[in-house]
Amino acid sequence: MMNITSVIAGAVTGVLSGFGIGGGTLLMIWMTQFANISQTIAQGINLLYFIPTSTASLIAHFKNKFIDLRTAIPAAAGGVITTTAASWFATSLDVSLMKKIFGGFLIAVGVYELFRKVH
Repeated sequence: MMNITSVIAGAVTGVLSGFGIGGGTLLMIWMTQFANISQTIAQGINLLYFIPTSTASLIAHFKNKFIDLRTAIPAAAGGVITTTAASWFATSLDVSLMKKIFGGFLIAVGVYELFRKVH
């Protein structure tokens, strides 16, 4: 059963994803902290969420000629390989450890973004 809060969270994070801000990460936080969804289920939902949001963004970026295929193709290939390996590894981890790793990652990215120099 769908509730309005879930629809709003999905819509807001979808808009952020379209701008390349990382709406999927924010959706993960919402699902695990506020919707009481387990980390592993939230990861699966996030993967399904990524398909339509990334497809819509990809179409818009292709239309506006914002994609350099000579860079994108090798990056995508590397991403597929490492995502496959990381997914296999993540399913073998204890959920509490996975939450700590994810939290540490978010803190590290936040600190980096806070102190990086913008040119």
